[in-house]
Amino acid sequence: MIKALIIDDEPSAVNTLTLMLHHYAPEIRELKSTTYPHEGLQLIKAWQPSLVFLDIQMPFISGLDLLKQLPHISFSIIFTTAHDQYAIEAIRFSALDYLLKPIDADELRQAIDRFVVKDSLSANQALYNNFLHNISTPDKRDFKLALATTEGLFFYFPDEIIRIEGENNYTRFFFASKNRVMISRTLKEYEEILSGFGFIRVHKSHIVNKKHIINYTHDGFLVMADQSKVEISRRRKKEVLEELKSG
Repeated sequence: MIKALIIDDEPSAVNTLTLMLHHYAPEIRELKSTTYPHEGLQLIKAWQPSLVFLDIQMPFISGLDLLKQLPHISFSIIFTTAHDQYAIEAIRFSALDYLLKPIDADELRQAIDRFVVKDSLSANQALYNNFLHNISTPDKRDFKLALATTEGLFFYFPDEIIRIEGENNYTRFFFASKNRVMISRTLKEYEEILSGFGFIRVHKSHIVNKKHIINYTHDGFLVMADQSKVEISRRRKKEVLEELKSG
């Protein structure tokens, strides 16, 4: 049984999401809502929901300030936000979920599905701590990327990543520390997340960090800082070389 709580200062947004959840999320057997963040804080403590839909931008106390007042986060959060690109990037870097207003029914259903299949809530606190770090830093280059693996959670700055390799629905990260991490998410997802952080898609299976490129060979390979060689696909060659020239 899922106990869900909606915290949003806009009554119309609360009403709309409530109707959508009744229609598209039958797994939610108990649902409460409030337009007052302070009341939401008390409901979290007393009612102990398993899932909270939390608006980021609210007057008097924002969704972020609300989280900071909780000593421990033992529930999952799906953030709801209008067009706040910085917040969205911070959320995605932290391996958390969000819904962009106005909320789309299919995206809502997909978010519920992701919540349902989560193995454990034990990692929530570390993920939200990382999110608070990301959203609080004035420069997104200081974001930490959360990587959830079967061996636990890892957090890395983008500059620490040398290259990323995709294989079906899995992605392998290679780091300057010589660590390697395997994630059960697609390469395309990380291409989107790391867009704007100096990463180039050079092949259908490879993304590289420009800062860690040592050399370009005439036979179509990039030599990386860890001495690995990454092939540039023919159809991406022109685009990649132009990107390298631009610095």
